[in-house]
Amino acid sequence: MEMIQGNLITVETLAADFRRLGVREGMTLLVHSSFKSLGEWVAGGPVAVILALEEVLGREGTLVMPTHSSDLTDPAGWSNPPVPEEWWQTIREQMPPYDPDLTALRGMGIIPDTFRKQSGVRRSSHPTDSFAAWGKYRDQIIDGHGLEFGLGDSSPLARIYDLHGSVLLLGVGNLNNTSLHLAEFRAEYAGKKELTAGAPMLVDGARQWVKFRDYNWNSDDFGALGDDFARDTGGIVYGNVAAAAAQLIPQREIVDYAVSWLERVRREVLR
Repeated sequence: MEMIQGNLITVETLAADFRRLGVREGMTLLVHSSFKSLGEWVAGGPVAVILALEEVLGREGTLVMPTHSSDLTDPAGWSNPPVPEEWWQTIREQMPPYDPDLTALRGMGIIPDTFRKQSGVRRSSHPTDSFAAWGKYRDQIIDGHGLEFGLGDSSPLARIYDLHGSVLLLGVGNLNNTSLHLAEFRAEYAGKKELTAGAPMLVDGARQWVKFRDYNWNSDDFGALGDDFARDTGGIVYGNVAAAAAQLIPQREIVDYAVSWLERVRREVLR
């Protein structure tokens, strides 16, 4: 039998790494993560990561994670994989409605999928762009998540901005930095389009296919945006948590920078 190699990763070692990176008690912290990036053996799995973060943030801190459920979008826009057009109306009529306790995540990873089930965590009401939160400002962040433009000014992203929160990228890059969509909402640039989205929801206890306004969010250039922010401002703290490359970013600062960046760069690209 082959012995597992490498260092044992525990709540204690993770907490020490988070502190070394700059995570502090009382922070409001939005985490995007890849569990696999941490290394081969984490004692306790994703639970250890969550507990380590909560230990470091403490009773005055707030932990937030994206819990998006893109399976609940309109099937007409599905491409990975697409489904036959003759299925679309049946899916709209019969897909189970969004339930914050039951609806599965898609593409978010095992850490937020575990976090959303923890006692004391609440998940917001948006059928496709929900967030889950724990801690001091949980309700302020989660309540009032507007249906239209679900990553905009009525979203948890904007409440984190108001609280001068931070973003932790754990084993992922700025391509996964959802806060940059808040900048997309606020910026004006060529190619920005308003769309009609749809999702199954419970309305007064009855299932309905609900339509709402949204934008054509596009994260393709977020990696370059993050690189430019780091170069121009020095605002990103880089380090490692276990084997994962990590970045700690002040959310308000990168969002403000991104508004100007998007208005300049996307205009230049589209000329």
